[in-house]
Amino acid sequence: MKTSDIHWFKFSSPPNFYWLAGRMWPWFATLAATLTLIGLWIAFFVAPIDAQQGQGYRIIFVHVPASQMAMFIYLVMAAWAGFGLAFNTRLSGMMASALAPTGALFAFLSLLTGALWGKPMWGTWWVWDARLTSTLILLFLYLGFLALQSSIDDARRADKACAVLALVGVVNVPIIYFSVNWWNTLHQGASVSLSKSPSMAAPMLWGMLIMVVAFWMYTIAVTLARVRTIILDRERHTEWVKNAVE
Repeated sequence: MKTSDIHWFKFSSPPNFYWLAGRMWPWFATLAATLTLIGLWIAFFVAPIDAQQGQGYRIIFVHVPASQMAMFIYLVMAAWAGFGLAFNTRLSGMMASALAPTGALFAFLSLLTGALWGKPMWGTWWVWDARLTSTLILLFLYLGFLALQSSIDDARRADKACAVLALVGVVNVPIIYFSVNWWNTLHQGASVSLSKSPSMAAPMLWGMLIMVVAFWMYTIAVTLARVRTIILDRERHTEWVKNAVE
């Protein structure tokens, strides 16, 4: 069977997507676990000590992927929410709801690891730096999304309200990304760029890239597993859910 012969549109239906997610998430979970082990092994046992930051730089192997995923997940969450708002699709709101907890986790992890790095490097746990402040706002947007979702009993009304919040908050993502260029901040610029050679040793670069991919795999696996739970909860009165549970 060719890929073009598969009717992908049918997976926009919650029952069909529930089946697809159930087949896919274990594979992504396995990849996430494998890549995380490889990435951490490189981070702690292969990558050399940084000449300026010493051993403390190793926190980038968690901090950088967490920061990137916190921003990217919000964009994807807002896209799903906006699609659901525009086309009134059930699965879109479910996907946005499934993404939000993982995005909040990574935003918190980004701030936590940043503070752990900032103490020995800057001499303080926290500064009202443009990058740090905008990331804190991102965490609040995630928490606001989750709080709003749980405060409205009707799931479809909650999806619409959360979609508006998610779309309004999108403006914060480019602020986070470009903050080090727009303002004079303590936060260092990007060590990896498509327009120039990386400013780190090859083992450091490979370790960080592997961890980035591991975080991607983790996000996909957890989101697919979580959306299955959401689908079962919202569709619990339908016949197919009763048959699936039985």
